[in-house]
This record gives sequence, C-alpha cells and structure tokens, in this order.
Amino acid sequence: MSLSGASTLPANSASNSNRKFLILLVLLVFADFFLFGKKPGLNLFLFANIVGTALLIRPPKSLSLHKAAGLLLLSLAASMPLIETTSWMGVAVCLLALACVSLGASRLFPRQWTHLPLVLLRFLLDVPARPFRRASYRWLQHLQKPSSQGVRHHLRGWIMPLGFAAGFLALFAMANPLIDKTLRNIDLTFLLQLLNLWHIGFWLVVAAFVSLLLYPRLAPRRPHRREMPDIVTGAEDGLFGHGALLRSLLVFNALFAVQTLLDLTYLWGGASLPDGMSHAEYAHRGAYPLMVTAILAAIFVLVAMRRGGPGDRSALLRTLVHLWIAQNILLCLSSIRRLDLYVEIYSLTELRVAAGIWMGLVAIGLFLIFLRILFHRSNEWLIALSSAMLGITLYAAAFTDIPAFIARFNVAHSREISGEGMVLDLNYLAALGPAAIPALDTYLASLPADSEQTMAVRRVRDVLRWQHEGRSLDWRSWTYRSARLDDYLKNHAVLAR
Repeated sequence: MSLSGASTLPANSASNSNRKFLILLVLLVFADFFLFGKKPGLNLFLFANIVGTALLIRPPKSLSLHKAAGLLLLSLAASMPLIETTSWMGVAVCLLALACVSLGASRLFPRQWTHLPLVLLRFLLDVPARPFRRASYRWLQHLQKPSSQGVRHHLRGWIMPLGFAAGFLALFAMANPLIDKTLRNIDLTFLLQLLNLWHIGFWLVVAAFVSLLLYPRLAPRRPHRREMPDIVTGAEDGLFGHGALLRSLLVFNALFAVQTLLDLTYLWGGASLPDGMSHAEYAHRGAYPLMVTAILAAIFVLVAMRRGGPGDRSALLRTLVHLWIAQNILLCLSSIRRLDLYVEIYSLTELRVAAGIWMGLVAIGLFLIFLRILFHRSNEWLIALSSAMLGITLYAAAFTDIPAFIARFNVAHSREISGEGMVLDLNYLAALGPAAIPALDTYLASLPADSEQTMAVRRVRDVLRWQHEGRSLDWRSWTYRSARLDDYLKNHAVLAR
C-alpha cells in the first residue's frame, strides 16, 4: 500500500511538471508570434487571455467549472482596456487579473475578498520587501535593549512626534511660501537640508513571467504578536504608547491648524498676499508637497490606531485622530483647489491630470480611514476598499483618452477661444500626439483662414496626421482608439487641404 502510494505520487508530480513545461513552451510560441517585433495593441489582449486560459487548463482536477469560468471572465474583463489602447494602466490591471487567475488556479485564492490585496502583495512583492522586513526586525530587536527609566526613557517618547513634526514642517515650508519665509527669517534653513541576442532576451523575459504565473508562491506570513511579545511591547511603549501618541496628535493638530488657517485665509478666502507674492505662486508651490504630507499622515494614523493599541482604546486619542483626519481631508481639498487655480492660469497637462486624480484618491483614502476607525473595522477591510478604489480608477483611466481630453480643454480655455487664460501652446499639443487632432480642428475653425497662426496649426496637424498614418498597420497592433481616429480623419479629410 505504502509502496504503491510512494510510486504514484512521484508519477503524478512528474506528470504535472511535464504539463507545466509543455504549457510554457506553447506560450513562448504564442508570445513570439504575437509580441516579438510587433507594436503593442490587440496582440496584448489576445496573449493575456491565452495565458489566462493556459493557467486554467493547467490544474487537472482542482477547479470546478463555475470557478474556472469566473476566473476566465475576470481575465477577459480586465484586459478589455488593451483593446481600447495600450497604456501602462491597462497593462497593470491586466497583470493583476492574471495574478488572481494564477492564484485561483493554484488554490491560493483567499476565501474572503478583504484578504485579496494582502495575498497579492505576498505574491508580487515578497522578494524586494524581504530585506526591508529583516532590517526592521533587527531594528526592533535593538530598540528592545534594556534601558533605564531615567531621562532617556522619557525622551524616547518624543522621538516620533518631534521627528514627524520636523518632516511635516519641512513639507509645509515647501508648500507654503509664508512658512518658508518665516523659517528663513529665523535662520532655520539648515533644517530643510536635512531632509537587445534581443530574441533570446525576449524569450527569457516571457519565460520568467509565465513561470511566475505557472508556479505561484506566497511569502510567509508575519509572525503573530505572541511570537515576539517583548519586542512589540517595547516598541509600542517607546514610540507608540499613549503618551507619545497624545503628544504627537497635539503637536500635529496645532501644526496643521496653522496651514489650514492660512489656506482658509489666502486660498479659499482670497485675501491679499504679501507684496511680491502672487496667488499663482501660492497655489503652485503647495499642491504636491501637501499630498506627501497627507500620505505620511495616513500612514501614521494606521499605525497609531491599530486595533487593540493604545490609540484604539482611548476616546481622547480617537477624537484627536478624527480632528486630524478632518484637517488632512481639508488639506487634500486645498491641494485640489490649488491645482484648479493653477490650471485656470497655466492650462492643463498630463501631470496635472494625474495629480488631480491622485489627490482625489488620497482624500477618499483618508475618509475610508475615518470610517475604519468609526466602525472599528480591520486594516484588511481598509486595504481592500482602498485597493478596490485604486483598481476602479486605473480601469476607468485606461479607457479614457486623456491626451484628447487635455487638448480639448486647453483649446476651449485658450485666450483665442475664451478670451482669457494663456495663448494656446501648440508645442505641447503636438507632444500629446495624434489624439490632439480633433481639438486642433476646433481651434482652426476659430482662426482667420489665411493667418500665420492658421498656417502653424495646419503644419502641426499635418505632422500629427503623418505620425498616425505612419504607425504599424499589422493587425496585431490594432486598437479601437486608432480605428476611431482613422474614421475621423476620413470624415474630415477636407481639413488636410
């Protein structure tokens, strides 16, 4: 009996290994046919779904029909943006879906949806994250070394609040010229300074990618608290105890209140700024550093208000955290307002669109943190909802023709069309690519027929049209967005003359 079982297991293992190797070779052939030397387009959608199907036929008996159908539907839905056009956002969503298919085919898919982001994290990020985890573990061991109960013990409670406060102050100085000017006047500027063989290579890359999906592994879980109670207790008492958290929140709320009052006065209230400083400068300097500030604040709140910790047990600390989250949400809204004011004056760019989307996501994330604390939800719940919001945003953005939107916006708000704002930047519209052609046609309709500006716009339009018509016409590189532009150019051929 045992001998029979012993001989059967290796045979099954060898058969499974041979099946995986055969699938790998077949996928390499498909990759070579669809992808090598070809411009990305429909080929990415087809290859992604071929990989997803191969992952589902790999396990001999492990998947039921409805689960396999669900995973295949996930792969199809997530790769749909690749039909619209090729973008890093569509590729990212498709890769995440393939990772989910791999986990499901290997019976590693979590039973609860809230666990999925952490399982994906263990699947995707174990190798680069492992050295940092080990380093942090050694740091905690060092922190736990015995120390006296004298001055050093009490000063340790100030390390975290003062360190974070210094970082926030530096960011505020970058964001707010009034704070920056004040710090410079008291000679604290030194604090701001602290702060291709191509074919073989292609096969190897594809083989590595497919192997990762064929042989999924999860990083080991972190040890439970009971496995290192002294280390965790020492770190909590030293840096995240009740006293340290209370001091931190008092300092942070006071520091953020200054920035909040300044924004309410000068940004929202429209008060006059000091001589030599414009509202455009005030709005421009603050948008991006304030986002970094809000992200750091969110990280701090997650650590400080972990379930069962001193912040979770104290009503006073929860009140201060609610107040601080409210100030951070207002900070995000102020950043969006700053960006809006700057775009009104200096037009729209891809970076500013990305910044606006990111600011909105951060504000939503802070609100989810507030709900997590209010309803006593777990961090897994928060991470799952935040990840879902990010995934939905990436999926929607992958379907959106952002360059065309920017071109239409800048044309509609140019001085020549609206009578306000800046003169249309033709060089930037040209940099947006052929997607800007319909907007350029709208702009042309508003210009005199034989003006110098009209000739310049026509030259830019011709360059973009030639650029579009010079793309690869291989069927594997087809995208729906390019097909739509082809139809537009045929229907508006008279403008080419």
